[in-house]
Amino acid sequence: MGQLLALGKFAPLNETFAGFFSIFLISASILVLNDYFDVKIDKINAPHRPIPSNLVTPFEALIFSITLLIMGLILSYLISFAAFLCSIALSIVGFLYNLKFKKSGLPGNLMVSFSVGMTFIYGGLSVGLPFNKMVVIFAAIAAFIDLGEEIAADAMDMRGDLLINSNSLAIKYGKQTALKISVSIFFFVLLLSSVPFILNWFSFVYLLPIAIIDFAVAYSSFKLIKSENEEGRKFIRLLYLGATAGLLIFLVMRFSGM
Repeated sequence: MGQLLALGKFAPLNETFAGFFSIFLISASILVLNDYFDVKIDKINAPHRPIPSNLVTPFEALIFSITLLIMGLILSYLISFAAFLCSIALSIVGFLYNLKFKKSGLPGNLMVSFSVGMTFIYGGLSVGLPFNKMVVIFAAIAAFIDLGEEIAADAMDMRGDLLINSNSLAIKYGKQTALKISVSIFFFVLLLSSVPFILNWFSFVYLLPIAIIDFAVAYSSFKLIKSENEEGRKFIRLLYLGATAGLLIFLVMRFSGM
């Protein structure tokens, strides 16, 4: 999507392939490593995951994570040296998060949201346009949506997080306070989504996909405040689905010349 936003069209097939699969494999590596480090908490919060359910051993997961990382870095190097350096930086951020900062609360949340936003920048970088204005604005929207989600998810996972002495906002200040902070971030996203129209970057026809994103964010925010753990996770998923749908419609409209 970073490539598509930057170019307004599909990149050549080799750039599309290398750009997508390099960041896909690196992200997959970090997520597998997260499961490797999180066995104890996942036994409480998510016992169905591969390691706590004994589908794979921790050693197998570690080897799989390293293999995915190497493959992703090789593909990023084939794009450009700048993409390779960016991939290494994102890999380090992911490793440090899994190793140490997952328990840190807000710093860890910021590391994850930064990485999510950087996937858009990386897409732009893979076609030589990392700071294209459309790429940057959607990277910021994605990062803040993820930051709000991270804080809300911590509020839903308090029972397991207490076992690992997490310093999450929910544990420090209470579930409702964390959810209010999360919702405040989501409403900042609503304001951020208006910036392209204020600056005349987009025509007003693009209000449709932006409205879909904003509705998903606003509705999920309203429901999150009153939700319990499982119900809250449902609204977090709804937020992601709505935001993704809005972005896809935006891209379709842009390609159609609207």
